[in-house]
Amino acid sequence: MASGGSPWKGYGLVAIVIVVVLATTGVWNPWPKVWSWVNTSKPIAGDQARWQARIGGSPQSVSIVGDAVVVEYRTSIEAYGLTAGVQLWKNDADWAAIAGDGNDAVVATGRLLTKGYQVLDPRSGAQLRADTTATAVWTYRNGLLDLHCAKGGDCRLTAWAPRGTTPLWTVDTGGIGFVLDAANPDLPDTRQLTADRVDDDVARPRVMPSLIGLPDDGKVRVIDTATGKVVQVAEPAADQRIAIAGGRVLTVTGIAKDGTCYYNVIATDPPSSSPVWLREGLNLRTADNGSDCKQDRDPAGGEDVILGVDPIGREELLAGHDGRLLWRGARGETVLSVNDSFGVIRSADSRTVRAYSFSRGRTAWSRAAGEGVGAALTPYAVILTSRKPERVVAVSPSNGRVLSDVRTGAEVFAVGPGGMIAVSGRDMAYLPFT
Repeated sequence: MASGGSPWKGYGLVAIVIVVVLATTGVWNPWPKVWSWVNTSKPIAGDQARWQARIGGSPQSVSIVGDAVVVEYRTSIEAYGLTAGVQLWKNDADWAAIAGDGNDAVVATGRLLTKGYQVLDPRSGAQLRADTTATAVWTYRNGLLDLHCAKGGDCRLTAWAPRGTTPLWTVDTGGIGFVLDAANPDLPDTRQLTADRVDDDVARPRVMPSLIGLPDDGKVRVIDTATGKVVQVAEPAADQRIAIAGGRVLTVTGIAKDGTCYYNVIATDPPSSSPVWLREGLNLRTADNGSDCKQDRDPAGGEDVILGVDPIGREELLAGHDGRLLWRGARGETVLSVNDSFGVIRSADSRTVRAYSFSRGRTAWSRAAGEGVGAALTPYAVILTSRKPERVVAVSPSNGRVLSDVRTGAEVFAVGPGGMIAVSGRDMAYLPFT
């Protein structure tokens, strides 16, 4: 015989009605405590964080700017105090980028598909300068560049000091700019190597290079950033790629033959077209391993140091300005990260990781490597990540002294002089160095 159903369903409905009545009449409201329990965050790094804050969403980027932490989302920007993690200000913008260093730094913000940008004070959010016509902005530790293009396509590039109100120089760059917009659009230079669970831009802002290249319909307009002049218009052939490193224009040629790629690299000092240095058989990994040798990415490296592979498969690091060999690895050794001072190298057996100092010409420090070790070089620390257990270790670049050792699966977004910012979901924590 069919059952009439459980009476507990009716009791449950009555209980819900009673709770709603009590809440709406102000007698008793359990919902704030319930939501507080649901939203309670677990510590990102145990008791090793100075503070942990709930933020407005998944960040696009996070930067330590003096004594402020600037968080970029898809449609807004927030700033928090570095000391206690208290929100300082909020701004409606689609992108943000940091120019300058320390207390002289600024935040450039703008809207996608909208000309112009604003320069803000990172501590107060106050506007220091505004532009209404720029289409793209590049930010550096020692300056800021913006690009303006008229309706006819004629463009000009302007340089500013981070907190400057008067341009340092302006140069006409021709009809470019239609594919260059927002903050730090890609230029033909070197790409930074980073690690899993470390943001790609953790080392930004970099120092403004002495030469930059602006892509222009298959050509590259090379600009001297000290004088503000176009010093060369480089036009690579179909089997070539242009990259700028160490104040030199590198022309990388990849020729498909015998089922493989044959490379050579020529470095010039514009406006001269005479080689400063050249290397045959140097693979800068600008192409995939396919036989068509199509070069579709920049070489890895720092501002002046480039990572290559010799004809027998050994990785090597070279000075971009003169082609000098700084380090050559043994078979199986891998460069995990590099800047102009150090290379962080994993051994062939993956058991150790070491830092090689270019100025000293020798290993600066070495330590045991965790499983799946990765590395990211920043001006203030080398960030090492590993798995099983998930771990983040910050060490001094010069001597390997441990600055922080945390068991966490969070992603490191920013590193400053005194610590680093880690983010997990919507939680952000400041992990100070010891």
